[in-house]
Amino acid sequence: MGVKESFIKHQGQTTPFPLAIDVASAKGMYVTDKSGKSYMDLVAGVSACSIGHCHPKVVKAIQEQAEKYLHVMVYGEFIQDPQLQLAEKLASLLPKALNCTYFVNSGVEAIEASMKLSKGFTGRSEIISCKNSYHGSTHGALSIMGTETYKRKYRPLLPDCGQIIYNDFSSLKNITCKTASVVIEPIQGASGFITPKKGFLKAVRHRCDEVGALLIFDEIQTCFGRTGNLFGFETFQVVPDILCMAKGMGGGMSIGSFTTSTEKMHSLRENPILGHITTFGGHPIACAASLATLIELCDSQIIEQVAQKEKLFRKLLVHPKIKEIRGKGLMLAIELDDVEVCRDIVHKGLDKGLIMFFFLFTQTSVRLSPPLTISEDEIRTASKLIIDILND
Repeated sequence: MGVKESFIKHQGQTTPFPLAIDVASAKGMYVTDKSGKSYMDLVAGVSACSIGHCHPKVVKAIQEQAEKYLHVMVYGEFIQDPQLQLAEKLASLLPKALNCTYFVNSGVEAIEASMKLSKGFTGRSEIISCKNSYHGSTHGALSIMGTETYKRKYRPLLPDCGQIIYNDFSSLKNITCKTASVVIEPIQGASGFITPKKGFLKAVRHRCDEVGALLIFDEIQTCFGRTGNLFGFETFQVVPDILCMAKGMGGGMSIGSFTTSTEKMHSLRENPILGHITTFGGHPIACAASLATLIELCDSQIIEQVAQKEKLFRKLLVHPKIKEIRGKGLMLAIELDDVEVCRDIVHKGLDKGLIMFFFLFTQTSVRLSPPLTISEDEIRTASKLIIDILND
């Protein structure tokens, strides 16, 4: 049995047609397969490897922490330096109302916990999300997913889940005094990087304040510099009550978090106690990697360069087949308005040594979410190859 056949047979799959690069190593902007072929990575593990693969400072932090201790106790019982230092660093960079962080293993865990927190704190049961939103695949997150296609087979799901329409001001009337929280992505990811209309997120914030609902921002994809600001909410100048993060905060390690005020967070520790628990959440190695990533982003000019890199992509990616480029910063969607062209560009990109990827809810767009460390020369090279593929 060949490696790919074994991969298909013995490892759980997400689609019938995985890209199936047989990875040997990854460093910086590049993934190398076992044949020695190198690929420029324009996906970064779906926005996860924010400062590139195996960044030396992240690797060093992982190695140093691995020599001290690994998992020692369920989350929240022992004082562990990587967790506390990361929480303190985040508090120093966030508004005063976001000063207490709970670390988990992934983005969907952050969403699930935030839903629980909002219900417990407000005493309400209704959760509002957006049409065409994506917040994860567990049952709770699936309940607030914004499309029926991925939900139908798994019902019954959570009751009391309603919807608003992203960028539709009139639908905000669906947020009422029964609403515990509104969960929203500052930029809709799975739909192809849909950005908010001017004033929309502020209107959502205002409506939540009117009815006493909590505003939860799903920044699983936008966090740690992806939009050109450290946090996506800074880009749109709207502060949530609960901030969920994951992906790019780990520098390639698996970690998620949700941040709120100390008052709100403490509602999970009593009445009942153990209101939310996790064994491996805030794993010291993941927190060490995240802290190293955050420090590198804060101490360098990486985030400040994101806007210019976005402009360069937009300048170079001009072609009759490209109908639109959506998104913000280094989370861009190439809209091709053609399913076959979309598939071709991803698969032919692999032949030319480019890793690109699809979106969950749109089949006509190609994802570009490279490491924030991509150079302007690499942008020029990648863009030329994309244009060459479209010409072919």
